[in-house]
Amino acid sequence: MKQFFKMMFASAFGVLLGLGILSLILLSTAVGFIASVGSTPAYTPKENTVFKIKLQGTLADNSEENPFAYWIGEEEETLSLKDLLETIQIAKHDERIKGIYIEAGMLSAGSASLDALRRALIDFRENGKFVVAYADHFSQGNYYLCSVADRIFLNPQGLLELQGLASQTLFYKGLMDKLGVEMQIFKVGTYKGAVEPFMLDKLSDANREQIQSYLSSIWDNITEGIAQARGISAESVNQYANEGLTFADPMKTVEYGLVDSLKYKPEAEAYVKELAGQKSEELNTASVSQMKTLLPLTSGKEPQVAILYAEGEIKEQVSSRFYDMEQVISENTVNELIKLKNDDQVKAVVFRINSPGGSAYLSEQIWRQVVELKKVKPVVVSMGDVAASGGYYIACSANKIIAEPNTLTGSIGIFGMFPNVAGLFGKLDLTSDIVKTNALADMGDPSRPMTESEKALVQGYVERGYQTFLSRCAEGRGMTTTEIDAVGQGRVWSGEQAIEKGLVDALGGIDLAIQTAAELAKLETYETRTVSSSKNFIDEFLDKQLGSVKLHIAKNILGDEFEYFKKLREIRESQGIMARLPYDIKPL
Repeated sequence: MKQFFKMMFASAFGVLLGLGILSLILLSTAVGFIASVGSTPAYTPKENTVFKIKLQGTLADNSEENPFAYWIGEEEETLSLKDLLETIQIAKHDERIKGIYIEAGMLSAGSASLDALRRALIDFRENGKFVVAYADHFSQGNYYLCSVADRIFLNPQGLLELQGLASQTLFYKGLMDKLGVEMQIFKVGTYKGAVEPFMLDKLSDANREQIQSYLSSIWDNITEGIAQARGISAESVNQYANEGLTFADPMKTVEYGLVDSLKYKPEAEAYVKELAGQKSEELNTASVSQMKTLLPLTSGKEPQVAILYAEGEIKEQVSSRFYDMEQVISENTVNELIKLKNDDQVKAVVFRINSPGGSAYLSEQIWRQVVELKKVKPVVVSMGDVAASGGYYIACSANKIIAEPNTLTGSIGIFGMFPNVAGLFGKLDLTSDIVKTNALADMGDPSRPMTESEKALVQGYVERGYQTFLSRCAEGRGMTTTEIDAVGQGRVWSGEQAIEKGLVDALGGIDLAIQTAAELAKLETYETRTVSSSKNFIDEFLDKQLGSVKLHIAKNILGDEFEYFKKLREIRESQGIMARLPYDIKPL
């Protein structure tokens, strides 16, 4: 029997050893595969080439291609705003590129990001090159972007969505009452609406006012932008939206001047081919991946303006769960800021923020390192679609803040939520008993409501946090805390409104931020460098690429229920002290 177990152990050990070796081989193969698939061979455009941009998927500030996307059947792409802006600029100056052909699909993007792309396309046209856009179905955001094209074509049976903007808030109080769960809420800020779904059954007047205000500001910018690009009136754009002409005969889009002509895709491509002077049977195009290979390499000898991207919710702990694979701002941002401060080659920093906020504690840590960095070299913040609450907290101390007109920012306020499940315990006939050494040892126990004295302690803590927030903003913006409080109170502003309130310095994109940073550093010549993650290649690969595979599987399994699943998880984790935007921002 002893010999039997000895032989069995040896066999099992051999199998495990073989599996280990096989895993190492597979991992090495995977790394090689990623390196080969993720890299695009050097590309040389032919004469009269057309740069083709397919607007499909989700637009993020600085995303990376997933080489496993094809193998897992991932249909939704993630486009990089950084890559698009850089390649459009390259195409503008490359004489072999005659124009841009946009094939618009279903793109999920914020209006501030779309503004940045619109400016890039307008700038591209100023070099005497053309931009042509086609779609079977123009979503509202895609049409806003494509409205700057020389020619816009729509499928003869297609749709052009222009319906206006709407914001919907889901309220949980009734459900939680039925479950016997009470959220004990502490907040500072009349407009801090993040807690309203847990305490009301409809929007407060103040919250409704701020939502209506910034939505109107953004929609006015969109309608005026379309009207100016198409040579029509903003009233005409609003009439199209108000009459529900999205679902009318597509010829209405031509009558209203929104589309130049109804064409099928082959006809649109034939037009582009002729415009570019191509004689081949098929349209000769260059993709974003191919154009990226034409980006100039940095010499490493010039002074550098570093661009640090901070995108997503601010979280102290980054989860590795399959449904938490979206980008977040973590303690890694703190570490990168420290590295930039100590890097002598970096003479200025552009801090690109696209965040609704999150953890008040981590926001304070990031703020501190921005202050320390600012002592050594200029820091310019570039705001994306949203930089509010904690997202504004980490921005406020920069030398300059630059936002897009449609950026959502401000929301200077603090809140805290702590659950009381005593009612649920009663429904389930659960009881608890506590033994403690001090009066407040069980403070925060969810099985009982807080006492009035405990509530006073937490409210005082939240109010001190708000005063700290005000002082950080006042110090950074050169204003008094009273002045900041007047535009604070948790109120959300569009970038266009924020500049009037003194919360930002200028309106523009990341290109203006880079130029401003270089001027502050008194640089005549410089190179830009995007700051990479401090993780090694394998960690980056496992976190991003395999993470997106797991996320794709989860979405396929849960289907339409995936977003509800995420929301339930967010509710469960929405406790403690937070500096976050009151709601999730829906793409245009």
